[in-house]
Amino acid sequence: MTHQPADHVKGDLSLDEGGILQLRWPRGASISEADAQSAMDRVNEMCGSARRPMLVDMATTEKVSRGARAVFGRPCQASRIALLGSSPVDKVMANFALGVSRLPCPTRFFTSRTEAMAWLARDA
Repeated sequence: MTHQPADHVKGDLSLDEGGILQLRWPRGASISEADAQSAMDRVNEMCGSARRPMLVDMATTEKVSRGARAVFGRPCQASRIALLGSSPVDKVMANFALGVSRLPCPTRFFTSRTEAMAWLARDA
């Protein structure tokens, strides 16, 4: 059994009635490589062999480490990912991740939850 450091950040992962995964990080989260790996492991476990669209609510995320960005760039069971943010800082963080990394599936940034969910529903 492995132990996570006391400051390990865990996102809340759920599967909605429409078949869309929803990952929400806690307010002010600084996401480390271990946090990202834990989240992706849970995504893969929840999906099994099925691929599902995923909404990542990053509106209150403070920082995403280089290691976390690398983990998010690896293939997982998400078929497409909508990054949901609310501020110019969120958009800068998302654009950095989208521009620097080769992403394994279609990924877009949204400030509207309704638009993000509509885009994801095309793949649900």
